[in-house]
Amino acid sequence: YYDTPSGDVKAVDGVSFDIYRGQTLGLVGESGCGKTTAGRAIVRLLEATGGQVIFDGQNMNTMDSRELRSTRKRLQVIFQDPFGSMNPRWTIESILTEGMIIHGVGANQEERREIAVSLLEEVGLPGGQILGRYPHELSGGQRQRICIARVLTIEPELIICDESVSALDVSVQAQVLNLLKDLQLKRKLTYLFISHDLSVVKFMSDMIAIMNSGKIVEFGPSEAIYADP
Repeated sequence: YYDTPSGDVKAVDGVSFDIYRGQTLGLVGESGCGKTTAGRAIVRLLEATGGQVIFDGQNMNTMDSRELRSTRKRLQVIFQDPFGSMNPRWTIESILTEGMIIHGVGANQEERREIAVSLLEEVGLPGGQILGRYPHELSGGQRQRICIARVLTIEPELIICDESVSALDVSVQAQVLNLLKDLQLKRKLTYLFISHDLSVVKFMSDMIAIMNSGKIVEFGPSEAIYADP
């Protein structure tokens, strides 16, 4: 809820959908429609005032902090602004190994460094060459690839991509979208792909949900929504 002079506004109002393992659900709508709020409520970055988020049979809204930490290892978010989602004072190595330390991935720092290098190479970056660099030394596309590598460090099952290519140039967008598709096939990932760009959502998604003013106003297979809205 948001308080306004005219009363409460429901940012997400009666929204309900299923995301099936290994598929991509595209959530598309204009700015302010509630799609980012819905995505953040799923992982409890925002606390919902009602409803349920059921992940693999478990209600995330009723989990205590210990259960939530364990479950969050399986859900991750790629944010819109790669620079804003990284600590500018940390090296790329520190950024990539933070989640591994929290969730107990890797026996020691050397092993975590090896995992980081491998993941950087998997997302198309020269791993060993950039571990000691800082976010401001890299391009926008490189930073977003690092954000993708960061979520992969703890091997999630569901990734919420929140406008994850909208800050990039068109040519770089295409490269990152193809990378996300390749990773989905290779790692059997599930995506909630949030965007305002219907053509990008169509390229990525199996199913599409259209949001407007906090509600889902249309839902169906990607081709059907795009061809006959």
